[in-house]
Amino acid sequence: MHTYKPAPPASLIDLVDSLQAGGRYVLTREEAIAALGVSDEALKKAVQRLVAKRRLAVPRRGFFVIVPLEYRQSAAPPPDWYIDALMKSCGRQYYVGLLAAAALHGAAREQPQEFQVVTDIQWRPVAAGRGRIRFFRKQRIEATPTIDVKTETGFMRVSTPEATALDLLRYLHGVGQLGQAATVLAELAARMDAGRTAEAAQLEGDLPNAQRLGYLLDMVGAGEVGTVLAEWVAQQRPRFVALRPDWPSVGAAKDGRWRVLVNEEVEVEE
Repeated sequence: MHTYKPAPPASLIDLVDSLQAGGRYVLTREEAIAALGVSDEALKKAVQRLVAKRRLAVPRRGFFVIVPLEYRQSAAPPPDWYIDALMKSCGRQYYVGLLAAAALHGAAREQPQEFQVVTDIQWRPVAAGRGRIRFFRKQRIEATPTIDVKTETGFMRVSTPEATALDLLRYLHGVGQLGQAATVLAELAARMDAGRTAEAAQLEGDLPNAQRLGYLLDMVGAGEVGTVLAEWVAQQRPRFVALRPDWPSVGAAKDGRWRVLVNEEVEVEE
């Protein structure tokens, strides 16, 4: 008895159509070469043709994103469709963080202009169509509390509200100003738990940013979220840290509870 074997796809577009019909929107160079039996150079030319037709996007070399009809105008689906597959294909740990995570937790007044991802190495930003992904490096990334969030194509890893709050201060250069961080925090605090906030700070061992977070929680009227955190901070007997670490703090007012030198007047948007 003969076993039926489907014929291999005749071209890259056939392969792309077949994958999309099966609900898959990503493809690696190795998978394409194995399926089509073509040379690397032949595949490269075929990919260029489909990119020109906005049928494929290439956020990173050797990783292709299939563009469905509804995203043809923007030349690529949004990053949350493929970020998990992209990071797994590179063997990198990651999570969606900062303003992108805050937006997913319902704490953003407007959609962030870039999709922010924390990973374990330094990566340059990548782009696919109108979507831009910016990466932030964290050495002990495995210590950060995360959750899985469902997407159109599967799941992606996202920092918890509590871990997101700490990252807003740790990567302030990715947020903008302290006022912007505080404005997001004012909304994010409603999704935060006092115990989990302290736990996130302990797991990551980032005492200075835990102090800054506690001060801002008090400032935005969410002091109850920082109650357990305050106990942990006090146990560490920390030195005073500048609220804005890249600014001078000589003569700055001192906050005794969090041992923070208040060297910037923070304004929260109403």
